[in-house]
Parts: sequence; C-alpha cells; structure tokens
Amino acid sequence: MLKEFREFISRGNVIDLAVAVIIGAAFTAIVTSLVDDIITPILGIFLGGVNFSGLALTIGAASINYGNFIQAVINFLIVAWVIFLMVRGLNQLQRRFSRDKEEAPSEPSEEVKLLTEIRDLLRAGR
Repeated sequence: MLKEFREFISRGNVIDLAVAVIIGAAFTAIVTSLVDDIITPILGIFLGGVNFSGLALTIGAASINYGNFIQAVINFLIVAWVIFLMVRGLNQLQRRFSRDKEEAPSEPSEEVKLLTEIRDLLRAGR
C-alpha cells in the first residue's frame, strides 16, 4: 500500500495540482486585496458608498441577512472580472510572443521535392 501511495504522489498530475493549489491560495490573497483595497473603494466613490451588508429581514427572533449575500455576489463578480481581465491580458501576451517565435517554413524534404517532380512530369506527359 505504501508503494502505491508513493506512485500516486510521484505522478506529475498530483504534484502539478499541489503546486496549483498553493499558487491559487497565494493568488487569492492578491486578488482579494486588489478588490477590497483598490477596486471596491473606487466603486464606492462612484456609487456613493453603497454597502449592502447591512440589509436584513427580521422575522420573529430570526434575522435573514440578505445584504451579506448581495455583497458577496458583487464581490464575486468583481473578482471574476478582474481575473478575466488578467487572464485575457496574459493570453494576448502569450499569443504575441508565440507569433514572434514562429519560424519561417523550412525547406521541403528531399522526398517531397521528388514527389513534386514526379507529379509535374506526370502532368506534363498527359
């Protein structure tokens, strides 16, 4: 069983997943800070400081804090938009660099040249 576990852990997919989770956790802190400390205050200026987290509905002794849910949805949409813009920018950079690295088509192989000659001779003989 230990041998199977070692094989499972040593697979590339598991290690890649572990690295992705660690980087994702660190990236989450960066994006959360970006949203909480930069984007939300800027939106607050334009929206007049609207904060939905105080909205609640009280029924008897129970309090339904639907404002927190609305605020969480808004925060999610902001985070999703920021991540979309970052991924979009990275994809554009990647495409730009891959276009720069493309090489001119190489010379056809001898086999292709010979087949082309044979084709041309056969066409000429018709």
